[in-house]
Amino acid sequence: MSDLITARRASALSVLKVCGVISTAILSGFTLFALRHILTPLVLAVFLLLMVDGLARALRDRIPYFPDRAALPVAVILIVGLFALTISQLVQTASDFSANSHLYEDKLNTVLEKGSAQLGLTVTPTVAELIKRLNPAHYGGAVARGFSGFGEHSVFVLIYLGFLVASRQGFGRKAKELFPTDARRKEAARVFARIRKGVESYVWVQTVVGVFIAGASAAVMAAMGLNHIVFLTLIIFLFNYIPAIGAAIGVMLPPLLGLVEFDQLWKPIALLAILESVHFGVSHVVQPRMQGKSLNVDPIVVLLALAFWGALWGVVGAFLSTPLTVMAMAILAEFKGSRPLAILLSGDGKPYADTSRL
Repeated sequence: MSDLITARRASALSVLKVCGVISTAILSGFTLFALRHILTPLVLAVFLLLMVDGLARALRDRIPYFPDRAALPVAVILIVGLFALTISQLVQTASDFSANSHLYEDKLNTVLEKGSAQLGLTVTPTVAELIKRLNPAHYGGAVARGFSGFGEHSVFVLIYLGFLVASRQGFGRKAKELFPTDARRKEAARVFARIRKGVESYVWVQTVVGVFIAGASAAVMAAMGLNHIVFLTLIIFLFNYIPAIGAAIGVMLPPLLGLVEFDQLWKPIALLAILESVHFGVSHVVQPRMQGKSLNVDPIVVLLALAFWGALWGVVGAFLSTPLTVMAMAILAEFKGSRPLAILLSGDGKPYADTSRL
C-alpha cells in the first residue's frame, strides 16, 4: 500500500514538474517579448563584446609581435568601423535613390511595357498607378518607424558596448565573489568557455562564408556593371548572419536593383541566377564542412530557433537566434535535469564544446 502511495506521489510530482516547466517557458517568452525594446540592444551589445574579445585574442595570437594593449582598441575600432560604414552606405544609397527616382521610374515603366507586351496585356500599368494602388503613405509610416527604431537601437547598442568594454576588467573580481569556492569558479569558467567557443565558432563560420559569398557577388556585380556595389556587398555579408535564409535573401537585392539600372531584362535574370548559384555552392560545400567541425547544433533546431527568436525580437532575433541557442545549450548541459534538452539541441548528441584549445 505504501509503495502505491509513493508511486502516485512521484507521478503527481512529475506532472507538477512538467506543468512548472511549461508555465516557466510561457512566462519567459512573454517576458522576453514584453521587454524586447530593452533587452535587444543589450543582447546585441553582449554579442558584439564577444566578437570584440574574440577578434582581439585572434590579433594577439595570430599576428606576431602584435602589442597586447593595442589588441582590444583595434578590435573595437574595426567592428564599430564596419557598423558605421554600413550605416553611411545606407544613407548614401538612400540619397542616391531619392535623387535619381525619376530616372528609375522611367526605366521601370519601360520594363512594365515590355512585360505587358510579352504577356499580351492590352493595358500597361505605370509605376505611378502601382504606387497609388499600394497606398505608400501607409507603408511609408511603417518604413519611417523602422528606420527610427534602427537608429535608436544603434545608439543604445553602442552605449551598452562602451560600458561593457569599460567594465570588463571587473568581471574577474565579480566572479570570485559570485563563486566563492575554486570548484564553483572552475565550473562557471568552463560554462563560459563553452559559450564563448560556441559563439566564436558560429561567428567564424558565418564570417568566412559571408566573405566568400559577398566577394564572389561583388565580382559578378562589377563584371555586369551594377552600381552601389559597396552597399550591396555589405548587405549580402550582413544578411549572411541570419541562418538558413539570410544569404538567399541578400543575393536577391542586386537583381532587383538591376531591374531599374540595366536596359536589357535578361541581365537582372542572369545576375539572379549567378548569385543564387554562388550562394548555393558556398552554402552546400564550404559551410557544411566548417560547421561540421565547429558548430554542434542540429539543423532543425537552427530553423526552429530562427522562427522562435524572429517572432519574439524581429530582425534582431533572427540575427541572434543561433548564438542564443548555443548559449542555451551550453547552460542546459550543466544541469542534470535539463541535460536531455541540451542533447536534443546538439547536432551529435554531445552538447559539450571542446575547450581544450581555448
